[in-house]
Amino acid sequence: MKTISELTTFYYNKLHPTIEKLEDERKTIQKRLISFGLLYGVVVVGTAFLFFKTPQAIFFIYIAILFIAGMSYLYNYLTKTYVQKFKQEVMAPLIHEIDENLNYQPTKHLPEAHFIRSKLFASRPDIISGNDLVSGKIDDVDIAFSDLHAQRESQDEDAEDDFETIFMGLFLVADFHKNFKGETIILPDSAQKIFGNVIGHWLQANTTSHYELIKMDNIAFEKEFVVYGSDQIEARYILSHTLMQKLLEYKQRSKYPLYISFVGGKIYMAIAYYNDMFEPSVFHSLLEYKIAIQYIQTLHLALSIVEELQLNQKLWSKI
Repeated sequence: MKTISELTTFYYNKLHPTIEKLEDERKTIQKRLISFGLLYGVVVVGTAFLFFKTPQAIFFIYIAILFIAGMSYLYNYLTKTYVQKFKQEVMAPLIHEIDENLNYQPTKHLPEAHFIRSKLFASRPDIISGNDLVSGKIDDVDIAFSDLHAQRESQDEDAEDDFETIFMGLFLVADFHKNFKGETIILPDSAQKIFGNVIGHWLQANTTSHYELIKMDNIAFEKEFVVYGSDQIEARYILSHTLMQKLLEYKQRSKYPLYISFVGGKIYMAIAYYNDMFEPSVFHSLLEYKIAIQYIQTLHLALSIVEELQLNQKLWSKI
């Protein structure tokens, strides 16, 4: 597999002419959206004033719903071809450059089963959607990742059905082809940051009742992550000093919440981006596009974890 430096060079040198052409198309679409949006807004408001004879609050709700629905349809219509070109002409070549064995399927995503088996999130999704599935084998490691949006059904204050996001971002699974005796879960240490050390430890210890809270000897790591596991010894073998440092470096670069689990023979990773990484926004310049590099860094992190565990003879000598 190519290094991050090699892939970054390929992205900016080989793909830049294509990106510049798409940038011109993006600017044209942006102008059309703004122009049509202003015109559509005037039409909606004007029509509402002429025909709407209800209280003021409902009047503004009507305008908002109609405007949002219309602009959503217009955005999807105007950007559909542009997004397809970006995926075919930029992302597909980049993924192939990462490794020729990787297969890119823009309309597919990882199945729900991986999300559930990862045990990273307590809630089981009622709806799961996504796209941009990448799968294949790199250095004898089966790997697959895609954008995922997992939601659960709930009710709002008016007892009406609503959907709450459990996770939205990049989800990755790598088959390690070796079984762990126990299960190890690494989560962002948000409880301790919000509530402080004492209350944070209590919350962490009571959040995942069937796992033990595992203390690590890396202070910097414990400020960013909290570790649960069913086997204290194995969890410490898995989280070697080298691996903890790699996770810390990635977290500091990406600034996004990172979830990792070691369950069965697989490694699961979830990075909460809260947007579709492969979808280029028409309101941001493609010449400043950094998402592709974030994908490269994420893939390298996953493979470096596998490599580190493969080299960890202490871990496998005890199994």
